[in-house]
Amino acid sequence: MSPAVPGPRRAPARGKRAFAATWWGQAWVAALEDSTLDAGRLSRGRTYARKGMVGPVTVAPGKVTAAVQGSRPRPYRSSVHLPVLTDPQWDTLLDTIAARAGHLAALLDDEMPAELVDDARHAGVPLLPLPTELDPECSCPDWGYPCKHAAALCYAIAATTDTDPFVLFALRGRGREEVFAQLRALRTAAQETAAPPAPAGIPAAAAYAHWAEAPSELPELPEPAAHTTALPVAPPPGTGLAAADLERLMADATARAARLLAGDSADLYLTQHQDAVRTAASNPGPEWFHHLIQNTGIKPAAFARLTRAWRHGGPTGITVAEQPHTPDPTVMKAARTALDAALAEMTDSPTHLRAWRNRLTLTHHGIQLRLGPDARWYPYLQDDDGEWWPAAPADSDPVTALTAAWSQNGE
Repeated sequence: MSPAVPGPRRAPARGKRAFAATWWGQAWVAALEDSTLDAGRLSRGRTYARKGMVGPVTVAPGKVTAAVQGSRPRPYRSSVHLPVLTDPQWDTLLDTIAARAGHLAALLDDEMPAELVDDARHAGVPLLPLPTELDPECSCPDWGYPCKHAAALCYAIAATTDTDPFVLFALRGRGREEVFAQLRALRTAAQETAAPPAPAGIPAAAAYAHWAEAPSELPELPEPAAHTTALPVAPPPGTGLAAADLERLMADATARAARLLAGDSADLYLTQHQDAVRTAASNPGPEWFHHLIQNTGIKPAAFARLTRAWRHGGPTGITVAEQPHTPDPTVMKAARTALDAALAEMTDSPTHLRAWRNRLTLTHHGIQLRLGPDARWYPYLQDDDGEWWPAAPADSDPVTALTAAWSQNGE
């Protein structure tokens, strides 16, 4: 059975409380119930769990333990073992999380995205347990596998994973803080690798000397430095401010000032949520991404779509993502004619372009082109949930934009 079951394995019996409300909690229950044919012990384990006979749970790498009250006065010590991931498997899992902004956004919101589990499984990393991986153990004299006490513990831990999916990460070997710290390190390493070396700049004395010699000619402005100078002292304790955060804000202000001096005022008049998206598009790290989502009140997936829209089109990209408009009908008609001709050459099957306001949708291929207020066409692709995601930079030619989306869609 696949560990990435996207929904409940079976409906709970009438009048009985289900042990998990999320798909990943239900996948845990399914792994337990597929690991044994002893329905009687599973039934008694469910009864014990419903009666609250499972004590506080301790989660450690590869093992979850709790005291479970049985028929005797003294509770039994029950545990369930799960293999931890190897270091190479963890590297693969972290790379899988970092590869998609939606994965990180969901985890920061205490959600386990099914796509992450699928991506990890295809890469050879089992995040959710397989039935063959659960290994119960108990101090009771019952030789059942699992006994009713270990089964009760398994049912109880399924409810725990509902509210904290990082229990699954901890069982596989690494907890929440360690996972996010390693994701931050990955993001920092990627930024340092991609960042060009900072230019040397112009010494102030030389600049003033040149100005004194030729006051009518101002020296060329140097390119903005990739990094600002570190703060001389740390922020006062208890303020909630971190030196790294303030330095990032300094770097951002420096870069925006340089763009303004160069005549680029595109991001000068942004709303709060547009500026939050602009900041998120600069890859600030998981904590910043999470706080930006919280402060805007936008759902994580919607925020991730706007972040991608900014990367493809800046402020105009966000406008196109959020605000449909009614353009000149002659422009839409000309674009549709050009696209029909291009599609006739690209595919042998009949195609249908559906027009609505500034959008042309290729319904059977999950491709959409949106005409922006800048007279450029923005390509979008539809995901499995029916949501439209920006797919590539905009182009003034609708056929070029269609070709970009077509290529991204693997057509």
